[in-house]
Amino acid sequence: MNEMVENSRSAVFAGGCFWCTESDYEKVDGVIEAVSGYTGGRMENPTYKQVSAGGTGHIEAIKVVYDPAKISYSQLLDTLWRHIDPTDAGGQFVDRGDQYRSAIFYATDEERQMAEASKKALSASGHFDRPIVTDILPLGAFYEAEDYHQDYYKKNSLRYNWYRSGSGRDQFLETTWAGEEIKMEKTSSKMMDGNKKEMTVEVPTDKQLKQTLTPLQYRVARESGTEPPFNNEYWDNHDAGIYVDVVSGEALFSSTDKFDSGTGWPSFTRPLQSDNVIEKKDMSFFMVRTEVRSKQADSHLGHLFEDGPKPTGLRYCINSASLRFIPEDELEKEGYGSYRSLFEK
Repeated sequence: MNEMVENSRSAVFAGGCFWCTESDYEKVDGVIEAVSGYTGGRMENPTYKQVSAGGTGHIEAIKVVYDPAKISYSQLLDTLWRHIDPTDAGGQFVDRGDQYRSAIFYATDEERQMAEASKKALSASGHFDRPIVTDILPLGAFYEAEDYHQDYYKKNSLRYNWYRSGSGRDQFLETTWAGEEIKMEKTSSKMMDGNKKEMTVEVPTDKQLKQTLTPLQYRVARESGTEPPFNNEYWDNHDAGIYVDVVSGEALFSSTDKFDSGTGWPSFTRPLQSDNVIEKKDMSFFMVRTEVRSKQADSHLGHLFEDGPKPTGLRYCINSASLRFIPEDELEKEGYGSYRSLFEK
């Protein structure tokens, strides 16, 4: 087992034979390790023999342990799409049956929303001429597979290579993604736009920002100022839509997570795009607080408190001056079309 890093996270995916899926993910920068196992079924502690027979309801899956400072959940989703046939509902390649179908298992509502948006974006891309049928399912108990299955591609490389070459997986991937390099960039240098396409964020210079931002926006976003409560643009905004960074446009918060905290500032229970929001210790004003800043533009957004409502118990207290609001009916026009599913009933 690889050495764990502080603040590591995990995510669970299924892409057919877990020997192959584990091998593919462990080659991605930012992935600490991938563990083969079973999930989604009715039986406790199933064995490989039971799962492979197809009677338990489990799916062969992997738990990916990753460093969110190096790779985002969105990028893990992109990795899955690039290593499976998402149009095959009957299994994957040579392995047939429900126990080998592709799936994304979400542990939080945020993961579910991101998975659904990613699947919808792939479908809309036109890359496949058949429907995308990969399941998006709630994560239940994950049972680690037997020891001999872990790192099988390393322990039994000859047999693994023989199996993989005859499975049809690589032939399919080479044909499907011909000419498109499979490379995951670190989140510190890239971000995803509303259609989940990689884009480089070019933050304007301070001179340019002083010309384009209002004095209050500049003071808050670039000089860590604070706007007055109950006298700012969005504290009482109840319209449906998303909030993006006023400097870079990176997606930050959604109206679906906004609540009235009584403080006079926009308050949210969670970020819309967690990879775009970072936390820093703030020791100003003779107190210790958690400052919230945007990842790409490094804009000061506000502070994080632990007195919010369920389900997170968090309160992201944000300055309106650091935000730009994109109404629901303007998401596609503004380039944030993949977030449209948040507001579909």
